[in-house]
Amino acid sequence: MEAMEVDTLQRKQSVYQFLDEGFKIQKEMYRGQQYSQIYFARLHLMRTLLYSLLPNWKPHLPVCTVLGLEEGKECIVVGTLYKHMKLKSTILDEYSKERSAAPLVKPHNFIHPDDQLILEDESGRVKLRGNVLLPSVYVTGIVVALHGKETGAGDFWVEEILEAGLPEQIELPLKSEDKYVVFVSGLSVGSSTSNPLQFQLLVDHITGYLGDEKEQSIAAQIVQVVIAGNSVEIPGGLLNGQNLASKDQSKMSEPVKELDILLTQIAAGVPLDIMSGPNDPANFALPQQPLHRCLFPGSSAYNTFKSCTNPHSFELDNIRFLGTSGQNIDDLEKYSEAKDKLDFMERTLRWRHIAPTAPNTLGCYPFTDRDPFFVESCPHVYFVGNQDRYDTRIIKGSEGQVVRLVCIPRFGETGIAVVLHLTIYDPGQRVHFVVGRRLVSV
Repeated sequence: MEAMEVDTLQRKQSVYQFLDEGFKIQKEMYRGQQYSQIYFARLHLMRTLLYSLLPNWKPHLPVCTVLGLEEGKECIVVGTLYKHMKLKSTILDEYSKERSAAPLVKPHNFIHPDDQLILEDESGRVKLRGNVLLPSVYVTGIVVALHGKETGAGDFWVEEILEAGLPEQIELPLKSEDKYVVFVSGLSVGSSTSNPLQFQLLVDHITGYLGDEKEQSIAAQIVQVVIAGNSVEIPGGLLNGQNLASKDQSKMSEPVKELDILLTQIAAGVPLDIMSGPNDPANFALPQQPLHRCLFPGSSAYNTFKSCTNPHSFELDNIRFLGTSGQNIDDLEKYSEAKDKLDFMERTLRWRHIAPTAPNTLGCYPFTDRDPFFVESCPHVYFVGNQDRYDTRIIKGSEGQVVRLVCIPRFGETGIAVVLHLTIYDPGQRVHFVVGRRLVSV
């Protein structure tokens, strides 16, 4: 009896380049420095960039500092925006909450019609007026160039705004063979809503153990898996500052052990990047440092496994990716307004800063001589994890830049992973895993 011939599928490979060095905290030392230094570094960096754009914008107008403004004289001034918000919480609110009988209402968005924008540089600050500058769109920490003039009341009347715009982008390579990247976030292993079978279906789909020959041939074209934060959820009741009993220590470690078992199955066949998230056992302030490899004794044994920072940047076949676990966009939603999350993402690229609200309302490390959140090179794919729903679109820059924006939903709640073709013009797929069935939609 002749042996049955079995066609084996070879997984496709891609050239990977790790670009997280700028987000790593290595030689920095905390010596009690204040956050004014990171704002100064941001202003110096962005101002140099905006000055280079002025000859093509308003070459006939003089550039002034805030202190050098003169009433009625048209000029350009460059500085950092500060947004005075009536509803923004302060430590005094916490004090009054303790003193009052009725609890304070905590809004999910702190926008108010009376919010005001102020521009400041090293010389001083000035209130901004005008119809073109909407306080609901901007947040504290953005560096812009403004065309206008000082009024009799001492305010600056804004007539036009110049933002930095999309940075330069490396050339998008020509389409060759079909390759895919899988994005997933919010696995929340250990939470009450997490379904282990749902995650196992995802693992089996990626590794090619699920579906017919057609689906297995597609799985063989997956060249990278990215997990964008919130992979585990530690029971909150255990983290009360007290010494833990041995059984409680076991409860804390179980979600990480379960995650490692599943990641080992992926890393055995596919390159895997895992990013830190707000609920993961990592530092709170951005940039979050990689999850320690000792948490993953099984998966870290493979050279395909990489524990990455948040934000995370890398290249696959000369296609540049940049993404976060969602804190930067979630914080923008609290202090500004937009049609959807993709609008917030687009703004961060056009402002050339992926976390403009840090350190004002978003925790970050007090860097002294650099701002790691400045976007030097325009990515081809910009992704954000732990969102309510999947969404995507393409934006284009004035110099031909093309960026695919992707919102990755929380897998533990939606069962949705995102499969993106390396040809970024392809909108990709949502793969929806439900116990008992699996839905695929474009």
